[in-house]
Amino acid sequence: MEENVTEQGNSGTNSQQQDEQQDEQPTQTEELVHKRGGTSVAWMWFGFKKTDTDQTTVVCKVCRCTVPTTDSNTTNLFYHLRKNHDKEYRESQREKAAKALSSNVDVEKKKLQTQTLQQAFTRGTPYSHTSRRWKEITTAVAKHICKDMAPIYTVEKRGFCELVQTLDPRYEMPSRKHLNKVVLPALYDECRAKVEEEIHKGMFYATTTDMWSSRTTHPYMSLTIHFIDQAWNLRSRCLQTSYFPEDHTGQEIARGLSEALESWGLNQDHLVCVTTDNASNNILALELMNETTRLQCFGHRLHLAIGRGVKVHQVERAVGVCKKIVAAFSNSWKRRRELAKAQAEQNPPLPRHQLITETPTRWGSMQAMVERVIEQEKALSQVLRADKKTRHLVPTWQDMDVLESMNKALSPLKEFTDALSGELYPSVSYLKPVLHLFNNQILKHQDGDTELTTTIKEGILKYLNEKYDDKKTQELLDMASLVDPRFKTTCIKQERVDYIKTRAAAELQKLVAEQAEPEAAPLPSAATARDQDEPEEVPAKKKKKSLSSYFKTAAKPSQAAPHSSRESIENELNLYLLLDAGPDTDPLEWWKKNEGHFPHVAKLARKYLCIPATSSPSERAFSASGNIVSCQRSALKPARVDQLVFLALNL
Repeated sequence: MEENVTEQGNSGTNSQQQDEQQDEQPTQTEELVHKRGGTSVAWMWFGFKKTDTDQTTVVCKVCRCTVPTTDSNTTNLFYHLRKNHDKEYRESQREKAAKALSSNVDVEKKKLQTQTLQQAFTRGTPYSHTSRRWKEITTAVAKHICKDMAPIYTVEKRGFCELVQTLDPRYEMPSRKHLNKVVLPALYDECRAKVEEEIHKGMFYATTTDMWSSRTTHPYMSLTIHFIDQAWNLRSRCLQTSYFPEDHTGQEIARGLSEALESWGLNQDHLVCVTTDNASNNILALELMNETTRLQCFGHRLHLAIGRGVKVHQVERAVGVCKKIVAAFSNSWKRRRELAKAQAEQNPPLPRHQLITETPTRWGSMQAMVERVIEQEKALSQVLRADKKTRHLVPTWQDMDVLESMNKALSPLKEFTDALSGELYPSVSYLKPVLHLFNNQILKHQDGDTELTTTIKEGILKYLNEKYDDKKTQELLDMASLVDPRFKTTCIKQERVDYIKTRAAAELQKLVAEQAEPEAAPLPSAATARDQDEPEEVPAKKKKKSLSSYFKTAAKPSQAAPHSSRESIENELNLYLLLDAGPDTDPLEWWKKNEGHFPHVAKLARKYLCIPATSSPSERAFSASGNIVSCQRSALKPARVDQLVFLALNL
């Protein structure tokens, strides 16, 4: 009886709680209010009762259940959909992804609109022609035209203008006239001022010069200068490529060179040497210029020596066959195609090299042509035999023997020409060792040499020894070799060593006296005298550690001797000659480290090591001139040619 009463009581309580929950839950027809300020897609399936003015109780629109959640947090809402309403949950995820994509598109549109506005603003406000940025770009355009030897009308070419506009839309390209009349002359004046400052810092200098005719048959004279700066760097500058309409006589060339040196403010007494080719008018011109020392271009001399050495009937015939073979392949693309096939068919395959054409004015081109024909002989013979028109050009075994003998004699010489044509390292000090090497090793008769090879070597040696046997030339080469720490007196004849040392000491004493005169000229001022009355401690010069301790001990007595003392100069020279330097030593780097130990001999090294062994710098100036005065630019005036060549080689 008691249990029945209890059950009835519990059932009454449960029914009462269910009635209360039904009263709290909205009916299916009751409209729910949307979340105020809600931006999440979750609120499409959740809301609040109208009576819930504070919106604290979240109700599901699908099942009308209350979902506990904190304010503005939708994590539980999505969890409720995923657990109880799978269809609605998938739809909510699609809506969420679509909204995120739409948001990103809106952001990109805003960025694009902002960029477009910025571009429109910048495109509408070009740089002022007086602004720093406009001047920088204009100078860069001018340097591109000069250094790359491009025509001035490049600034009017559509593609170049579009390129510059793409890089900087605010820049307006100057007109061709403005570039020609204003920008280039200003750039030339600026570069010339820098070159003048450089060349006036060096005391001694050497030059090269040569004559040249442009495509328009206008004659020009080039002048390059070479000197060693205070940091022991060998500098090379092209001073001018001047118009020279006068007769190319020795007198006129001498006058032109003197005027050129004067226009640059160069003291002719400090001109050590002029390197030229072997033209008689150049020789006479330098004899008229107060007996200025002239060095014959080694490249021209070696080229002429080879030409004299191969003047043998059988050699001339074999070289003539080579020229005809090269011409036959140069004038026919079909033969070149067949040559490529023949090269691949050989066993082993030959290198796919093209034939080389001889250029009479190019050093070593004949030997390069012969060497290439020997290399490709099998493929060449195969192609020539297949054509009736060229069968007669097939080289015979006698021709090949002659060519091989000739190549054996000449092939070692090509490396010396290239090595002595450099501008950034001393080359004149190599001449004496190279001639010594030719006489004692390279061109000396060796076992296995044919009679023709020996004849060619003897002819070359005889010509070179005759041309370099001049007294002034020998003294110049001996002095240059003496101040090169790699060679010193090793290549000087033993009977001439004492004479060269005496001459070097006398020249050093003269140099010291000449440099001491300007320093003693100014009188001491009152401030200087006052400073002398109050002696200060002078910090000792930091000694270099590149020499041995023996040398440092021996150098102390000579430093105490007077600077103008002949005895101190001779002692310093003898100490310098005692030191050994390896064959791979850079002479300028060596002098940079040891100038403090041999200050007098260093002056002599700075004087002689700047001389170029060949006239290649002038030849390079002519190559630049040929690229500038082209068929499309044949109307350039000589003054403009001089400016453009100067800027192309000195910028």
